[in-house]
Amino acid sequence: MSKDNAANCMLADRQNERDYREIAIDRVGIKDLLYPIAVRDLSQVIQHTVARVEMTVDLPHHYKGTHMSRFVEILHSHGREIQADQLFPIVHSLRTRLDASAAHLILDFPYFIEKKAPVTESRGLVDYGVTFVVTHEDGRDDFVLKIRVPLTTLCPCSKAISAYGAHNQRGYVTVAIRSRATVWIEELVKWVESCGSAEVFSLLKRADEKRVTELAYDHPVFVEDLVRNVALKLNSEPRVTAYQIEAENIESIHNHSAYALVKKAWY
Repeated sequence: MSKDNAANCMLADRQNERDYREIAIDRVGIKDLLYPIAVRDLSQVIQHTVARVEMTVDLPHHYKGTHMSRFVEILHSHGREIQADQLFPIVHSLRTRLDASAAHLILDFPYFIEKKAPVTESRGLVDYGVTFVVTHEDGRDDFVLKIRVPLTTLCPCSKAISAYGAHNQRGYVTVAIRSRATVWIEELVKWVESCGSAEVFSLLKRADEKRVTELAYDHPVFVEDLVRNVALKLNSEPRVTAYQIEAENIESIHNHSAYALVKKAWY
C-alpha cells in the first residue's frame, strides 16, 4: 500500500459516524457546479452548452453526513460531457453509491434556437432557459422538462382605454411538463410563443420591427390570457400528462410585475 493510501485509511470519516438527533434530511448534496452538457435538438443536431448542476440524495436520520466528493466523482465517471441518455444512470449511481432511497439531478442551462425575422428573414440566436429535473424516488424514475420563454405582451385594457397606443412589455412564461413520450424543447417553445402578443427576436430590421409592433397591437393579452392559452395548447397535446404554467409580465408603467399560475395533475 502506498504512503498516500495508508494515510487516507487512517483519516477520520466523520460522515459515517452515527447521529443521535433522529432527524432525517430530505435532500443533501451539491449545487452550482458548472458542467458541459450535450443536448440533441429537434433536427437531431447536438447542441453543446453548459449546465449549472444540482445533485442531492436523502440522508437517513442515523447518518451524520453524506460524502460530498462522491457526487462529482459520479458525474465525472459518466463522461466529460453529460449526455441525455445518461441522466437516469447518473441518478441511479447516486442512489447506489450514497446508500440513499431517493436521488435528484437538476440541470439548468441556456439553449439556443435560431430564429428568422418575420419580414427580412434575418437570422439570429435566441436563448431560452431550460431545466431538466431527474429523480429516482419510491422505486420509480421521474423526468420534468422546464423552459422559460420570453414574449412580448400588450395590455388589452390599455389598448381599450387609450386614444392612441397601448403599453406593452416583455413577459416570461415558465412551463414545466411531464410527458408519456418525448416533447422536444423546440416544440414546447413554439407552443408557448404562439400564446403571447408577439415573439421576441434577437435581430430585427425596421420592416421586422414594424411587423412585430403591429402584430402585438392586434393580439393583446393579459397575464391571465397567457397561462390559459398555454394550458389549452398543452391540453390538446396527448403526450403531455401534467404541467405547471407560470406567466410574469414585467410591467412597463407599474413598479411591479403581473403574475399568474395554472397547473394540471402536478405534484
